[in-house]
Amino acid sequence: MVKTHNPPGSAEDRHDDTAGRVYGVARGSARGGSSALPLASAARRRRKPRATAGSGRLAALLVSPTLLVLTIVVLYPTIVALKDSLFGTPGLDPKTGFVDETDPFVGVQNYTDIFGVAGERFWNAFWNTSFLTVTTVGMETVIGVAMALIMNRAFQGRALVRASILVPWAIPTAVTGLLWRWIFNSNGIANAVIGQQVLWTTEGFHAKAAVIIADVWKTAPFIGLLVLAGLQVINKEVYEAARIDGAGAVRQFWSITLPLVKPALMVAVLFRTLDALRMFDLPYILIGAQKESVETLSMLAQDQAANVRFGPAAAYAVILFLYVFLIALAFVRLLGANVVGDDDAVPKRRRRWLPVRRPAEVAA
Repeated sequence: MVKTHNPPGSAEDRHDDTAGRVYGVARGSARGGSSALPLASAARRRRKPRATAGSGRLAALLVSPTLLVLTIVVLYPTIVALKDSLFGTPGLDPKTGFVDETDPFVGVQNYTDIFGVAGERFWNAFWNTSFLTVTTVGMETVIGVAMALIMNRAFQGRALVRASILVPWAIPTAVTGLLWRWIFNSNGIANAVIGQQVLWTTEGFHAKAAVIIADVWKTAPFIGLLVLAGLQVINKEVYEAARIDGAGAVRQFWSITLPLVKPALMVAVLFRTLDALRMFDLPYILIGAQKESVETLSMLAQDQAANVRFGPAAAYAVILFLYVFLIALAFVRLLGANVVGDDDAVPKRRRRWLPVRRPAEVAA
């Protein structure tokens, strides 16, 4: 390594002096010198906008209706359900022999019962909910992405195809359940197509298959619609450049389409996952109540409440709420940070002043 000496007064010499002063200020700041505060940092602090009292009040005023609605719709019912889950079912009073008019306080017994013999039905509903969620959301994601790719292409009759794909999602769930119950009837279209007599609405794995088919048919267009919105914002020049570089259709999908549409896809999958965990109306109408094969946590809580067992019903509702909350939290924590890359998201406390290399120092 050698150092080249620039003539006095030259541009290189003035650049070296400036770099030396910046380096000296940085070193003085790192050693704790009060007079070595970086001028650029002070300027950034002066230019940093500060929220005034008026803007803060305006923000609170605009957010207050949303907070009020969330408090009434979410927070208050959750607190009431948590309180009711601590009480049991009224029974006979051993002193009087009459039925108690008030629910007895049992503490956390409704929660501990799920780990005993009485919890067999709960765990069956829990695994049914998890299985139906994983299978339906997985199939809907694949089919929805395929629908979005088809709807995004330019061809004659594209508007008709888009409308026909979105029709199942627009149909109410109750109507969908009745429609597919007619299809899965013993003398229905499903048995006529497969050529066998299958009792779809009775106990067995075929009941789960019927619910999965009906749910995928209804909600796959929802994922396709959100993914289509993400495809619309991708610049077509990116695909033209990829084709010039020799990338095929599969390569373009994995390297361009999927990474760029990932934010919309993650939002769609998150919404569908949370919705599938609360599945109630479709299996209730299509298969029926108290069917062990398709009974979900929502159906179990409704059945307990219908039988005037409000304490266990509230406990099941609270557990379902916590299950959905933990899934949403894990989903956002694991996948939310990777949806949009942010190179500037570096904690300020980890930033350090680095010495500025003099441009006059070159390798021999």
